[in-house]
This record gives sequence, C-alpha cells and structure tokens, in this order.
Amino acid sequence: MSTTLLERLKSLHPQSIDLSLGRIETLLARLGNPQDKLPPVVHIAGTNGKGSTLAFVRAIAHALGKGVHVYTSPHLVDFHERIVLAGPHGGAPISEDRLVDCLERAEAANGGALITLFEITTAAGFLAFAEAPADLLLLETGLGGRLDATNMVKKPALTIITPIAIDHVSFLGETLAKIAGEKAGILKPGVPCIVGRQETEALDVIEARAAEIGAPLHLAGRDFDAYEQQGRLVFQTASRLLDLPLPRLSGRHQIDNAGMAIAGASVIFGDELAQSALEDGLVSARWPARLDRLPLGALHAYVSEGTEIWLDGGHNEAGGRAVANALAELDERVPRPVHVIWGMMDTKDAQRFIAPFKGLVERIYTVPIPGEPNAFDAGPLADVARSEGFEAIPASSVQEALLRSTSGRAPARVLICGSLYLAGHVLKLHAG
Repeated sequence: MSTTLLERLKSLHPQSIDLSLGRIETLLARLGNPQDKLPPVVHIAGTNGKGSTLAFVRAIAHALGKGVHVYTSPHLVDFHERIVLAGPHGGAPISEDRLVDCLERAEAANGGALITLFEITTAAGFLAFAEAPADLLLLETGLGGRLDATNMVKKPALTIITPIAIDHVSFLGETLAKIAGEKAGILKPGVPCIVGRQETEALDVIEARAAEIGAPLHLAGRDFDAYEQQGRLVFQTASRLLDLPLPRLSGRHQIDNAGMAIAGASVIFGDELAQSALEDGLVSARWPARLDRLPLGALHAYVSEGTEIWLDGGHNEAGGRAVANALAELDERVPRPVHVIWGMMDTKDAQRFIAPFKGLVERIYTVPIPGEPNAFDAGPLADVARSEGFEAIPASSVQEALLRSTSGRAPARVLICGSLYLAGHVLKLHAG
C-alpha cells in the first residue's frame, strides 16, 4: 500500500525544484510541529561520507545501550530503509502499517498543495520519530543543508559536516565555496559542529559562518585526528590518545569517517563514552554498498569460482577517487585482475568519476540502470570510458557483464559502481 501512496505523493511535485523551506514549514505546522518533539538530534551534511559516519555513530550509540532513530536517503532496495526506528538489535526499518499511517496523515495535512516527495516524506518521518521513544535521532540531509527539509530542526544536539566536493551543481552551485555555503546552513548558534577534512575554499566558508552565528567547531586535523598505525586506528586530541581496532568498513577514507564519528560521540556522550563502546562500534558498523564485498549469493553464479564481487554507490569525483585508492591498497595486499562494471546517472560527471581508476583496472563493462530513464545508456558511457583511455565494453545487464568479465579467466576482483540506484538494483539481484 505504501508504494501506491508514494506514487500518488509524487504527483504533488512542483514543476521545478526551488529549494526552500516554505512548503514543509506550512505542512509541519499543520501536523503540530513534530520536529520540535524529537529526541536529541545529530544533523549530518556533506558530500561524501555522511552515511558511513552516521553508521559509526549509530553503532557506537548502540554499543552504549542507546536507542537510536535514523533518517537517511536515498534507499537502496526498499523505501522503509529511510526511516529506522529505535528498538532491539539496533532498531529496524519502519513497519508498513506505521509508514502508511504517517504518510496518510502528512498527505491529509498537506491538502493537495505542491510539495516535493522528499519534503512530505521527511514530514512523515518526523511524525514517526516524535511518536516513538529513543535516546538519539541521526538525521541525514537530503540535498545541501540550508534549504533542506531536514533543516527544520532548530536546535540539534550536534551537527557534522563531512568532506565537501563538487556535486549537485544545478541546485547547490558550481564552486566549492557555494556548495559549502549550503552545507554550512545546518550550523546553529551554540551547537557544536564536527567538521571533516575540507579543501581550504570550503573550510573558509564554514569557519566564517560559524564565527558569524557562534557555532563552536571541532576541526579534523586541528582539534582531532584519526590515522592508521600498525594495523590499528589511532584517534588523537590534545588530551587523549586512543588505540582502537580498524573499522569494519573498507577503505582508507573510512578512517576519516570513523574519526568524525568518534569526535561526535565524544561530544554527545561525554564521560559516558567507554572505549569498549568505540571498539564495538568500529567493528560492528555496517553501511551497505559502500565498498562492500558481497557475500556468496545469486550473482556469484555468473562468475568463476573464487571471484570477489564488490559494490559501491559513490557517484562523484571524490567518491571515485576514494574507491580507486581503496582498490589500489587491496591490490597491494592481495593482487588480482580488477574489472569494473559501471552504470551512472547522466546528471553526474562520468568522466571525472572514472578517471581515478586509470592504471588500476583491466577492463570496464558499462551497463544501463533498469527503471532509471535519466541513466546513461551503456554505449555512451563506454565512450566516456574510452575517452579516458580505458578498454570499455557495453553490456545489456549486470549479469551479462559479470559473465563476460570472468568467462574463461582466473578469479578476478569485480567492482560494480557508479550509482546508488545501480547498487540497489544489484542488491535485489543478489538476493535472488
């Protein structure tokens, strides 16, 4: 039933997206302002690393015995993933009955007015979160920050700004400074903010906004640092040095994400934060489709025995660089032929995404993304790869690409990447 309801709500979408808070402000007022009745909120913005950082904070909080609500987007397989309610074993996606109830109440209160799907579903999420007990709500922005629907929370307990890169230029601006200005819109007077490593152009904007409104900053590289040393994660501040296990999530970039999470958890929980909770959180955090090695499943039927299948949903230049670096490190430890299966939305800069993989991959297979009219066709995407010097072969599907990538060859390392929409499709296929 929720699928039918979500399709109906899509029809209320304005002809063009004008990022503003007016529509959701009106709707939330009609719903009794549930955003003012939430548990303590950690509000997270940034271009890359938001979800992984959130996953680490969630796992740390769970290790402390805290009940945690979680709001993220987009979903991978099922819409219910976006709204996770606190409960045993780290909580669970909202039930169908509860989702339908909250969506129907939001729809009735909206009264047929123009509104984006993200705005009305965020309002429904606020209803669900306000009406269920929890110790914490981890709230991820959808797009930008300043005019994002999640920014209706006026006094979060903490904000986090992860690394900022060029993305969504048609909505957020074409320069790092403009994009940083939108992300810095989540800063609130007196509310501490954890800031991940930033380009100088972005950091200058964040620091200026923080000084203007009186938001204390905790900067990576200045106030805290996290790095790998002898197979361990070291977290350091002026007064602390923690020796911790490496995170479960793969890639050197996850060291930075874990560092932001540890810094954030230190602010939220203070003296209550035991080192054992940090250790448990780092090794138990899960965030699907972020350099995620798929366990044995349906897709392994299409590859030679022993082939590794990895999945990542990154879709911008910084994401491509992080994944390529992680693959290179993996190749140093366990060398294998690397093949890439690549699908991408045509709103993204495909050339900049794929360029960091030069010298690392033997061959790229390009695929369409089923059900996504705004995705690249396999042929044009292969042309992009060839223009960057790769051997590229269009394929009609992920299954065909997997078959061709390892047919008659030794076990390889196959990375499927380029889009969260593709990642969701792959997870459905893999589950059979």
